[in-house]
Amino acid sequence: MLARSLAGAVLALVTGIAAQAQDRPTLTASVLKFGTVNWELTTIRENGLDAANGFALEVNGVASGSASEIAFQGGEADVFVSDWLWVARQRASGRDYVFIPYSRAVGGVMVPEGSDAQGLPDLAGGRIGIAGGPLDKSWLILQAYSRRELGFDLKGETEQVFGAPPLIFKTATGGDFAGAINYWHYMAKMEAGGMRRLVDIATAAEALGLDPDTPLLGYVVRGEMVVERPELVEGLVAASREAKELLASSDTAWEDLRPHMNAETDEEFEALKAGYRAGIPPKGPVDLDAANAMLSLMAELGGEELVGQATELPEGTFLQPAD
Repeated sequence: MLARSLAGAVLALVTGIAAQAQDRPTLTASVLKFGTVNWELTTIRENGLDAANGFALEVNGVASGSASEIAFQGGEADVFVSDWLWVARQRASGRDYVFIPYSRAVGGVMVPEGSDAQGLPDLAGGRIGIAGGPLDKSWLILQAYSRRELGFDLKGETEQVFGAPPLIFKTATGGDFAGAINYWHYMAKMEAGGMRRLVDIATAAEALGLDPDTPLLGYVVRGEMVVERPELVEGLVAASREAKELLASSDTAWEDLRPHMNAETDEEFEALKAGYRAGIPPKGPVDLDAANAMLSLMAELGGEELVGQATELPEGTFLQPAD
């Protein structure tokens, strides 16, 4: 009789847990298979932060950023990662997308270990490797910074080589560039491999009057989800912040992530960990005036090809905390 009672209790418990799991809505994220956002999403899932905040996180890895964007726009994903300038452009053209801050980490200019360069003018006559294309935001900021603050035409006085981040990383670490501009995680690996930091994008942006605390990258969701399923969006925001707090304070959490990080040396691992932590955006609302100042600069530098019709920050671009 006792055995039957215990078996019944266990069955009831398992059934109850299964029912709770089925009651939780699924949030599908489409992200790059090897993107750094996976560190946060893995932390959310492996620590049950999605379940604790009322949802089940499903992650679909894709091969490119454009593939994740297509999945989102095609309704195959609830969320993907992009920059808020893209969201502003979409809102200005009538698409109701909303940006949830994820990271303010940005890259910079790296030079080979033996380089004598002490500033951007010292790169004159050399080749610069640039991750992305001519409208890469870091490249545009550096051009403006160099011209306005240093009186140096960075674009006119150097040869630019544009390419995918891994290619720029590999070529730069091989010593084939006078300088290289790459995303923050490749920059961290380049520094760990002996290259030297010449200029941070954050430093250049601040010199131009921009706020380095403005988060550039974030989760993008549809406005209808914010209105119709606020608890799901709030759950994502809470889980993301809890994951950040865990990764900011726990080295053990990072050891668990290490197999996912493609860090070939201890130096790379530590540099990537420090870079992620430095990029955690502050709590609280985004400074909309600061964001508008950045958008105005990007509109000036990149024109309609970069920002579309978004010459001013569209209302509702950022998901702001409730008062």
